[in-house]
Amino acid sequence: MTSRALINGLLLLALLAALGYFASLLQGGDPLSRYWIDQEIRGKGWAGGMLFLAVGALATALSLPRQVLAFLGGYAFGFVSGTLLTTLATLLGCVLGFYYARWFGRAWVQQHFPGRLRKLDDFLRRHPFSMALVIRLLPVGHNASTNLLAGVSSVRGLPFFAGSTLGFLPQNLVFALAGSGVDLDPGLRTTLAAVLLLISTVLGVWLYRQHRQALVGIMDKGN
Repeated sequence: MTSRALINGLLLLALLAALGYFASLLQGGDPLSRYWIDQEIRGKGWAGGMLFLAVGALATALSLPRQVLAFLGGYAFGFVSGTLLTTLATLLGCVLGFYYARWFGRAWVQQHFPGRLRKLDDFLRRHPFSMALVIRLLPVGHNASTNLLAGVSSVRGLPFFAGSTLGFLPQNLVFALAGSGVDLDPGLRTTLAAVLLLISTVLGVWLYRQHRQALVGIMDKGN
């Protein structure tokens, strides 16, 4: 057995263990609800923060909308800390999905969709940061699917993660603000949320237009 095969086997076992833990939480009640936050996270200090990070990372890797996590992060930790912890948890979920796809799914995609993967690679290698940023900023696409798609490509992880993190922030700020219940005038809170969403959407649309032809080419490319 090669060292690569051994590492892949251990990683797969770790993933299955994490999924088992998450399933046990589901059997005991929804782990991502206000009730669970009140029982397991709030007032628990660093242990509550670490549990929130672990469950949030796994949940977003498995397709939980990051907006839900941001709302609960704001509810549990307040606006600033909730935003930071949610963004870190979402980034960890991004890393999990990315490397899961790279280590366990890339060979299958290369075998079945070589043409599309080649086109995707050509684009992602040139624009990993901006590609990640535009997808995260626009209120379209699927977070977990994006992580998996990037993982099966040859995109470098660091710029992809950096662009994703920056793109996560605007909506995380908005939903953490809503969840925190911070004492702001309702009109001011609504205006602030609208401005943040508008800025992120405008920037996302501008970036999309810069790379629209390449993105369309990826979607239209046959096998």
